[in-house]
Amino acid sequence: MRGTVALARSFDRPVRLLLINQLTINTGFYMLMPYLAGHLSGTLALPAALVGLVLGIRNLSQQGMFLVGGTLADRLGHKPMIVAGCGLRTVAFLLLAVADSLPALVVASALTGFAGALFNPAVRAYLAREAGARKVEAFAVFNAFSQVGILIGPLVGLLLNAVAFRLVCLVAGVLFAILTVAQTRALPAGAAPEGEEGRGVLPAWREVVGDRPFLLFSLAMIGSYVLNFQIYLGLPLEIRRATGGELGITLVFAVSAVMTLVGQARLTAWATRRWRPPQAIAWGLVLMGLAFVPLALAAPWAGTAVVPSGGAALMLALVPVLGTTVLLSLATMIIYPFEMATVATFGGRDMVGTYYGLYSTLAGVGIAVGNLLTGSALDLGTRVGLPSLPWLVLALIGLGCATAVAVLDRSGRLATPPRAAPATA
Repeated sequence: MRGTVALARSFDRPVRLLLINQLTINTGFYMLMPYLAGHLSGTLALPAALVGLVLGIRNLSQQGMFLVGGTLADRLGHKPMIVAGCGLRTVAFLLLAVADSLPALVVASALTGFAGALFNPAVRAYLAREAGARKVEAFAVFNAFSQVGILIGPLVGLLLNAVAFRLVCLVAGVLFAILTVAQTRALPAGAAPEGEEGRGVLPAWREVVGDRPFLLFSLAMIGSYVLNFQIYLGLPLEIRRATGGELGITLVFAVSAVMTLVGQARLTAWATRRWRPPQAIAWGLVLMGLAFVPLALAAPWAGTAVVPSGGAALMLALVPVLGTTVLLSLATMIIYPFEMATVATFGGRDMVGTYYGLYSTLAGVGIAVGNLLTGSALDLGTRVGLPSLPWLVLALIGLGCATAVAVLDRSGRLATPPRAAPATA
């Protein structure tokens, strides 16, 4: 943990502010979102289909608008989009506190997602620019601060939700309001956008869509997002199947967050000394695939006995899931800093936000399709008596993605210099 804090302090003030910004954003978001479905189906008594609609609109308005948000960040500046996104999320969360009709809920959900589409690419583009040659280190500590917010948010939300969900919304909205004002006053404007004055939006989009090496890299990385998302889908389902309860879900998130906070800086430094960025990504993807092997090996025996609500028997039943969590967290810690730095390199100096926007949009589409296929594989495995099937498929996806990145690296497509920099001999 001291290594992560020391690494954070080694950066200039803008980067440190962006790290605090991300921790606060995640705290506010995860304070509310895990409990929204329960509020919709419980307090408001919406049918499951409408609950899915409201939640789906949030995801669609965020993932589908990332490219727009990234382009606006490149054209108008990073700070304005960060401030606008946090301000818009303030409005959305306060609206959720009072919304009791479907139209109001849909509007609040859409605003919540669009707010994320505004500030997420802008924050990453701003961080990449301010970090300069230290992009990998900056994104390593950025990931650690993000995980702290993911850990703190649900715990605070749990306490507030015990009183009332509207209190959760109000506190989260006030937190984003404070963040909006603080960033307006304290966050430096940063360098002015470059290279966008003479280029329209559509030409810029045609340029990024026509960047074949970038698109190939984006497609190769989609599988990593599908695998990483299993901490929200596959692992909770397996915990319920293996233990009959949900206590292990909180433990999974805690293990992942603590590992990232404690080990991210050292692991990134170790990987930097050992591998080039594409190699680090490829080996991280191998580890990400292997992370699902413990579940595949234990699946035939999981859920065959009643597990007490606590004690050694429960922890024994959770060993495969926790093993997968540890390996998945290590893999993500290896991949993320190099992955984000690679996207920034593709974007050069004038289109980093646009590149992050398209990259996130493709990842979002991949997650949606991947979740559908993963759910089908889980159902199929149960139906045909092969509970290991989905975990083996996920392991193969990780190995396939690693192979794709390695092939791109060997072909030289990931060694392209930044777009805005002149080629050197």
